[in-house]
Amino acid sequence: METQNFFGALAGAVTIAGCAVLGAAEIPPPNFVVILTEAQGWSNTSVAMDDRVQASKSRILKTPAVERLAGEGMRFSDGYAASPRCTPSRAALLTGVSPAYLHMTFVGGGRESAFSRTSSALIPPEPLLELPTGETTVAEMLKHEGYATAHFGKWHLGRVSPAKHGFDESDGATNNGGPDIVANPNPKQAHAMTERGIDFITRMARAQRPFYLQLSHYPNQDQKGAARQDAEVVEAADVDQTVGQLLDALDRLGLAGNTYVLYTSDHGAQGRTANEPLSGGKGFVLEGGLRVPFLVRGPGVAAGVCSHVPVTAMDWLPTIAELAHLQTAPAKDVEGGSFAGILRDPSGHGAVKRVREEIVFHFPHYDHGNFGPATALILEHYKLIRVDETGTRRLYDLAVDAAEEHDLAAKLPEKTAELDARLIAYLRAVNAQLAIVNPDYDPTKAGIAPDNRPGAGGKGGKRRDSP
Repeated sequence: METQNFFGALAGAVTIAGCAVLGAAEIPPPNFVVILTEAQGWSNTSVAMDDRVQASKSRILKTPAVERLAGEGMRFSDGYAASPRCTPSRAALLTGVSPAYLHMTFVGGGRESAFSRTSSALIPPEPLLELPTGETTVAEMLKHEGYATAHFGKWHLGRVSPAKHGFDESDGATNNGGPDIVANPNPKQAHAMTERGIDFITRMARAQRPFYLQLSHYPNQDQKGAARQDAEVVEAADVDQTVGQLLDALDRLGLAGNTYVLYTSDHGAQGRTANEPLSGGKGFVLEGGLRVPFLVRGPGVAAGVCSHVPVTAMDWLPTIAELAHLQTAPAKDVEGGSFAGILRDPSGHGAVKRVREEIVFHFPHYDHGNFGPATALILEHYKLIRVDETGTRRLYDLAVDAAEEHDLAAKLPEKTAELDARLIAYLRAVNAQLAIVNPDYDPTKAGIAPDNRPGAGGKGGKRRDSP
């Protein structure tokens, strides 16, 4: 992967800034709390994630704690998960590296819901299901600087303990069922993991030690139809209540003034209409699968502001590195960029300085009735979607069409070709895994419900439209 050494440049910039601003550097290091919700769509809170779009908040769900975060901090209208699925998003958040580069593009512990040996035209790649211990996580980065680290809640990054990835304390390598391995971990685990988190920060406050705490919420999995909708209302209330409890604990311990609270979700809600006014949902590279709540509160963060700068889960690690004023940092390639400058000065029209201008979401899998393996690229206000099974390209202007209702590919062929070339170049640069042509495909069986695990099927064939 040909990228500049982000951390080398960042460390120098932070050192200079630290000398100019901190003087003797007597200000204690800031603390960090990351709250990662499960399948919470862009419009699934009672906060308008875009101050220009009233429909970017729920008409049903009440989330007063998220409202508090929005009022006391900054929200991003164009905040993105790194993938429309859980495992890849979580890996990218922890490492600042894309799922495409990591080859962690799908989830473990379940079948790929729309792929079968004969009824699907493409064979998805075998994804990596275990976060490599060679990848430096945000926890390892901060632990190296003396931070205490903890992860409570859903891990879902393989069977290796979070302790091997820099976390001093954790619930272990849990999946959707939580430590009790049940279909509905919540509300029990929503409250229990928060209690463990509050106990952790209480102990760190007494020890006067800086900390990184990540609370990753679980889903409830056995709900369908109206029951699912009712459960989502209750679950949203439970999770939001725990967020409020955490914010209250930070106040009570006198930590709020020196603690950054970062709130987001791993992907959009499940269902084609669950993320309206956006289209698509979990498993789709449409906006409904990718655009999620994205809020930050902390020292120096402008209050009550809505930023329209695109940010992603991969940006968390470099942003935290800058906010922590790290003097040294791991020498590795990071695709995300820091948005710390935007947090401090939202009126400065700043941008996130990544190694590439474009943001890419690579999802070479069949899932939840999506259009099969696909990749999306966002550059400025344009979004290109490459659909592998049909070889088609879709182009949208997100500035005026966030719902992705008007395909401009035919009207803007030059822009489509330009973005497609960037997309192909990216996939080549990161050695992305691609779906291959299925030699056993039978068009007469297309659409038949499958029962195969990720990557099942024949090994023959070649890549379709391979970059």
